Amino acid sequence: MNVTPLVDVMLVLLVIMMVSATYIVSQTLKVELPKTATSDGKTATVAAVTITDAHALYLNKQPVDEAALIAGLRGLYAADKAMTLVVSADERADHGAVVHVLDLARVEGITSFAVNVERKKP
Repeated sequence: MNVTPLVDVMLVLLVIMMVSATYIVSQTLKVELPKTATSDGKTATVAAVTITDAHALYLNKQPVDEAALIAGLRGLYAADKAMTLVVSADERADHGAVVHVLDLARVEGITSFAVNVERKKP
């Protein structure tokens, strides 16, 4: 059996994965998530709200103000009533900012929430 074609295909797949991984990483917002000893794991993300340490709001990685956040959540909820809202807040962000975002979502009818955290390293 000739393994040269197999090695060629594997190298091409490796290059494709490396290029796509750098693209995915470059699209993330940098926030320091609070650490917890436990977490519920990952959930299917339909909508993601990020709160930075400067209290800037992002809806699905797009910068928004409070009015645009409300409109965006309303539109996403209208499209899928079973959506989950994942809130990622920098650990230096105020607790009140997180509660305010959750309150805005509940006013729009969203009842399924998740708070994004990182697991503490032992």
